[in-house]
Amino acid sequence: MEKITSFTIDHLKLVPGFYVSRKDCAGEQVITTFDIRMTNPNEEPVMNTAEVHTIEHLGATFLRNHRDYASKTLYFGPMGCRTGFYLLLVGDYESKDIVPLMKEMFAFIADFNGDVPGAAAKDCGNYLDMNLPMANYMAKRYLTEVLENITEKQLVYPE
Repeated sequence: MEKITSFTIDHLKLVPGFYVSRKDCAGEQVITTFDIRMTNPNEEPVMNTAEVHTIEHLGATFLRNHRDYASKTLYFGPMGCRTGFYLLLVGDYESKDIVPLMKEMFAFIADFNGDVPGAAAKDCGNYLDMNLPMANYMAKRYLTEVLENITEKQLVYPE
């Protein structure tokens, strides 16, 4: 079997950033998959499931209510390795095109307080596994350490 695209990226060279993972066609539409890499793979601890779950709820809610991207958002969810998230958007984008949206989203998550959307037994299959303070912290860290001063190295996968 051939390796899938995400397993061909050299994770020893990968740094926190915002990358185009792949582009696929669905009929006439291009679907762009983004790699939102929040932690340094194999170099620092992965995120715990509680903050990942909270970021997922907040990020998905933000994107599906966004004035420009609600109808273009197909999916936002965690990577199995817990080092980041995937975002699938309808459209042919480059990473730099979507950085402003990511700044908006991570500022929203960093500043969010109150009840996490969907964090109730009737809405979620694991609603107790949430950690809003850590989600706020991780979002703020990604916003300030990556998105606010993003470099070309953090926008294009390493060779």
